[in-house]
Amino acid sequence: MKIREIVNALERFAPLSLQDSYDNAGLQIGLTVDADSTGALLCLDVTEDIIDEAASKGCNIIISHHPLLFRPCKTISEKDYIGRCIIKAIQKGISIYSAHTNLDSAVGGVNYRISEKLGLENIKALHEKPGTDGAGEGVTGMLPSETDSASFIEKVKATFNAGCVRYNNCNRQIKKVALCGGAGAFLINDAIEAGADAFLTGEIGYHRFFGYEDNILLLEIGHYESEQYTIGLLHDILKGANADFPIYEASATTNPISYR
Repeated sequence: MKIREIVNALERFAPLSLQDSYDNAGLQIGLTVDADSTGALLCLDVTEDIIDEAASKGCNIIISHHPLLFRPCKTISEKDYIGRCIIKAIQKGISIYSAHTNLDSAVGGVNYRISEKLGLENIKALHEKPGTDGAGEGVTGMLPSETDSASFIEKVKATFNAGCVRYNNCNRQIKKVALCGGAGAFLINDAIEAGADAFLTGEIGYHRFFGYEDNILLLEIGHYESEQYTIGLLHDILKGANADFPIYEASATTNPISYR
């Protein structure tokens, strides 16, 4: 399987046209796009350890969710981890591709995978993007049966193995759930307008918790925790394109946040 074929498979599932305007999804470092791939390593974040792991497994492409090159890069040096990663990847002949907000917005993408883990039904986009045939930001879905807020919080904590769940003081029955992997607080009002009983995301922020006690249960589980199942989604996409292609899920955990 050529690296170009890997890129094509990913972009058939999650076209780059779906990415947000601020994003930088796509081929980050493309040294050998017309060459055969020796294997792909899948991860959420690109770090030096990830590049070393890819090399040790004989992979010449890394596929991440979060782009290594997100903000403009004015210099490439060993002074910061991004520069060190760029240098190491080039030295080792490893290409890097990132599927970010395009994979978030795709039908069947990141937010659908989160919903499936929670057992939600009737999943659809929360904020549909015009002209995309159902793709959009966030999703809504229904729990198989109504549950109380305390039980739902415990279910979320267990499902995502979260070090903690931060939530507002809203005690209500939960049936319709809205969610967005990563930093999804911008969709809180959309979730309320959609009639959701709860809204789950990775990051909300202190001040955003105020004022919704009578409207919706807000749950913040951590950015990494909310998107951890993206790796399995990427695996499925590539296996669907070529069942014999060697694919590895990173053993290194790239979450920079720890809990006590």
